[in-house]
Amino acid sequence: MSPKLILLAVPFFLVTLLVEAWARKRRGLGFDTKDGATSVGMGFGFLLLNLALKGVTLGLFQIIYDHRILDLGDHLWVFPVALLAQDFVFYWTHRFAHEIRFFWATHEAHHSSEQYTLTTALRQPWTEGLALPLMLLLPLFGVPPLMLMAVHTVSLIYQYWIHTELIDKLGPLEWVLNTPSHHRVHHGSNPRYIDKNHGGILIVWDRLFGTFQQEDEKPVYGLTKPLEKRDVFHASFNEWIAIGRDLRRARTWRGRLRCVFGRTGTDYLACERAVAPTPAPRTRRPRGEGTTVGA
Repeated sequence: MSPKLILLAVPFFLVTLLVEAWARKRRGLGFDTKDGATSVGMGFGFLLLNLALKGVTLGLFQIIYDHRILDLGDHLWVFPVALLAQDFVFYWTHRFAHEIRFFWATHEAHHSSEQYTLTTALRQPWTEGLALPLMLLLPLFGVPPLMLMAVHTVSLIYQYWIHTELIDKLGPLEWVLNTPSHHRVHHGSNPRYIDKNHGGILIVWDRLFGTFQQEDEKPVYGLTKPLEKRDVFHASFNEWIAIGRDLRRARTWRGRLRCVFGRTGTDYLACERAVAPTPAPRTRRPRGEGTTVGA
């Protein structure tokens, strides 16, 4: 991500947040100020972390780029190719963030809001960088580091406007683009909406790989096991704390690996028979469902 580009967009974010809050109240939708404040706080923390780590991230991209398999150069035509490639990789990164517990821990915070507004777009996880590995393929295949940061920022900014209930379905665009309707599904905790619509800019990846779902019932937002505390710290680290608790209880190395890298929502310790089986529904799995990670 390019923190400078995000900083330039901050005034736009703030103005649109206020306009949306006003519009929601006029439509009788309400606005949870405390929830919104938590989201904004997480957004500023995310931005500060990215500013602090920009050199490290860029340096890592550069090291891999120096050993690239392809040499695309920095020609103008490379940018749309890089944007398409980034969107494809984002789909899989996002999907794994819902399916593998370690990566879910880096992403859960974004889904913890129980309202769906533009503030939700700012509820960015502080440990997102730990879900970076697939993105490292892009410099390996010839995407210049600065261009990679630019296309990632374009994707992030695009995904801002889709976090709203005020925009209805958009006709033919629904076939190709990730829209507010598609992303509302992604944030829904309804049984039929779990782990659907992982796309960033394009929705075609979900259509191709079997994770697409139309918005055909009103979404219920938030985690199916709500956070006990809704402050910035607990929203950011809830699942990491749960992983630490399970690691302390695990009796074998296999059990510990399952605690960290098992499929999101499994009863990690019962699977290993490390402790007596107890129900452990994943926070994104609706209550009563079996076991099964969006901007």
